Amino acid sequence: MAQSRKELGVSYVVIESIAGHLAHVVLSDGTPADWRLSSLPAGVKEGDIVLIDVQGGDVEMEVGHRTGERRRTQRQPDSGPEGDPDP
Repeated sequence: MAQSRKELGVSYVVIESIAGHLAHVVLSDGTPADWRLSSLPAGVKEGDIVLIDVQGGDVEMEVGHRTGERRRTQRQPDSGPEGDPDP
């Protein structure tokens, strides 16, 4: 009889730093870990969020919004004179 497996679904890691062939990541539960850079999508950079989708034994990864870009976007005012410095 086949065992039923719980699907893991979508999770993420944040790339904290990259050194050589290793990326220091923080898992979605806050646990730090070192992953081989080759196991992550090509072109990841520090600050990237990597979305991980595990379904039926298949793993798909894609780079999500970069944390620095998201912060800058959230800080930009919707209207107002251009060139105003951030408070």
